[in-house]
Amino acid sequence: MPGSTPSLVESLSIRPARPGDVAELVELLNRIIELGGTTAIEEPLTEADFALWFLSGPDCVACHVAVMPDVRIAGFQALAKPGHLPDGWVDVATFTRRPRVPGVGSALFPVTRDHARSAGFTTINATIRADNTGGLAYYGKLGFVDYSVAQGVPLRDGTPVDRISRRYALG
Repeated sequence: MPGSTPSLVESLSIRPARPGDVAELVELLNRIIELGGTTAIEEPLTEADFALWFLSGPDCVACHVAVMPDVRIAGFQALAKPGHLPDGWVDVATFTRRPRVPGVGSALFPVTRDHARSAGFTTINATIRADNTGGLAYYGKLGFVDYSVAQGVPLRDGTPVDRISRRYALG
């Protein structure tokens, strides 16, 4: 509508993560870890660990950030190719600022999906904790379908939590 103000999601810019983003990304991720209940990562990361896991390590494929108009990063989505996945598959992880900024994951996914496709992957895997209802809803809304459940994977404190694996076909 002419003269209307764009929504926050419409005003996000999506770009590849850069080394200069690491401090802010570590802060964002460590806040999620501190709050608990949504990520399998249970220990805070250092900047060096973050860079290795999401930007420069041997399993890294891509990492994109969603930047808000005030230049803060609203979230990020990373692709990795760990050795346990079949050929042609890539793993995705999505993290958004707390308090949550609605729509960030949905804004990131088309860029991530297109990157995976252009890199020659056929399938994107997402493994989500069963108690992460928001993550399950998010990946379901994108069209990911369940294909495996690892039952009772213990958290650091010994609490068993299922891990639900979902796939998204790129074909």
